[in-house]
Order: sequence, then structure tokens, then C-alpha cells
Amino acid sequence: MGSIVALVVVFVVVILLSKLVRVVPQGYEWTVELFGKYTGTLTPGLHFLIPIMYGIGRKMNMMEQVLDVPSQDVITKDNAVVRVDGVVFYQVLDAAKAAYEVANLEGAALALIMTNIRTVLGSMDLDESLSQRDAINAKLLGVIDEATHPWGVKVTRIEIKDISPPRDLVDAMARQMKAEREKRANILDAEGFRQAAILKAEGEKQSAILEAEGKKEAAFREAEARERKAEAEAKATTMVSTAIAGGDVNALNYFVANNYVEALKEMAKSPNQKMLLLPIEATGILGSLAGIAELAKDSLAQQQTRTQAANADRTPPPIR
Repeated sequence: MGSIVALVVVFVVVILLSKLVRVVPQGYEWTVELFGKYTGTLTPGLHFLIPIMYGIGRKMNMMEQVLDVPSQDVITKDNAVVRVDGVVFYQVLDAAKAAYEVANLEGAALALIMTNIRTVLGSMDLDESLSQRDAINAKLLGVIDEATHPWGVKVTRIEIKDISPPRDLVDAMARQMKAEREKRANILDAEGFRQAAILKAEGEKQSAILEAEGKKEAAFREAEARERKAEAEAKATTMVSTAIAGGDVNALNYFVANNYVEALKEMAKSPNQKMLLLPIEATGILGSLAGIAELAKDSLAQQQTRTQAANADRTPPPIR
């Protein structure tokens, strides 16, 4: 009987000691209750509590935690149904508020996050929800952090992991993307043809300009040649007239024979002429040619006379 009592006493003492000495691990905070009422918070380390009167209420994890958001169907602004899931990072800053301000912290935070995901994505088109992931995360973070602040919780990050449209919508988007790419390709091809046509037109324009410049230059040269020829003919006519006035008939014969030969040359060049009728005497032509020879002899004699006179002028006088 005495041994049983001793065992009971030892058991009670051990229980009291375990209730008296409390060790809070790092990263946690425990709330202390006096007959069920919150009185304080135990930080990491060794603490002593009076048994029976004081007890441990909630053991709160003060480290940053990860909460997976299950996937759910969301209707966008343009009535497209997408499946969305995400992940939330949060940390308890006030153990007392997290323990006594909300009954189920994780469940409440999860319900709040899923509701706001539907609200944010429901106000956006499908294209916006797929392309503006950062804007969605930032908007959700601001709303959730403000809503969980009375619970002593700090939401550090919210990430939308996946936004999955239905299969038929994905196929429609693929066809639309293909059509857009084909459209851009056609536009590029048309732009290339247009640029090629412009370059070709510019080349033809430059070619026409150069051809016109060439014709202009050729016409100018031809006019200049005709002008010089006319000047030469006028000078020859003047010389012949002067010779005739001086009584030299051979000059007239030369002029007539020259024009006569030119006329025969032009008649011989004509492709339609098969037979030539010459209503003149050959002796007349020979006479003209003889006149040309006499004229050449006179010109040569005059040139020799002028040369001898020039040499005489250059001969020095004799030395006495």
C-alpha cells in the first residue's frame, strides 16, 4: 500500500514539474492562459508556469509558411472559363491575434484567397489574364494582405501558378495565332513586292532620264556639226565668189563639180534607184575636173611663192 502511494506521489510530482517548466523551441510562440483566459505569450526559451492555474493555449508557428491554393474554375470578363491554381507565402507576426481573432487561420486565408482570385480574374478579359500575370499577383497581394492584417498575419507573396483555358479555346487561340502570323507574312510579302515595284520604277525613271539626256546631247552635237558644215559651205561659197570676181573661172568649175559629185553620191545611195539617166555630157564633167586641177596648181604655186618670200626675209645681210 505504501509503495503505491509513493508511486502516485512521484507521478504527480513529475506532472507538476512538466507543467512548471516549459521550453519553447525557436520559431514558435506559445500563448499562456489563466483558467482559460489569455494572459501572455511565451517566446522561444525556458519558462516557468504555475501548474493548474496557468496553461498553454495555442502553439503558433512564427516562421514563413507556404499554403497551396487548389485549382478552381473562374469565368473571365469575356465569359471564358479557365482553371486557376496558385501558392501563397505568409508569416504570423502576432501570435495572440492569429490564435484568437480567427478560428481556423489556414482555412480562412484559403477561402479569402480563392474568392479574390475569382474577383480579380472575373474583371479581366482572357487575353489580359494570360498576359498580365504580374498585375494579377500584385492586385491579389494588396487585397489579401490588407484583409489578413487584423489576424496578425503578413502575406508576403501570392503567385498564380497556372491558368488553363479549355481545350477547344486553346485550339481556337492556336488558329487565331496562325491566322495572325499568316497575315503578317502576307503583309511583309506585299511590302516586299511594293518596294520592288518602287525600285523598278525608279530604275526605269533614271534610265529614261539618262536616255533623254543622251538624246539631248546627241542632238546638240548634231546641230553643232550642221552649224559648222554650214559655216564651211558659206566660207567656200565666199571664196569661190571672190575668185570669180577676180576672173578665175576654175573656182566656179570646182564649185559646180563638187556639188555635182555630191548629188551623184546621194542618188547612188538611194535603195529604190536601179538605173541612172544622166542628161549631161561627160566632157562637161571632165572639164570641171580639169578646172579643179588648175585651181589646185594655182593654189600650190601661190603657197610656194609665199614660202620663198618668207625664207628671203629670214636670210641675214652679208658681212662687210
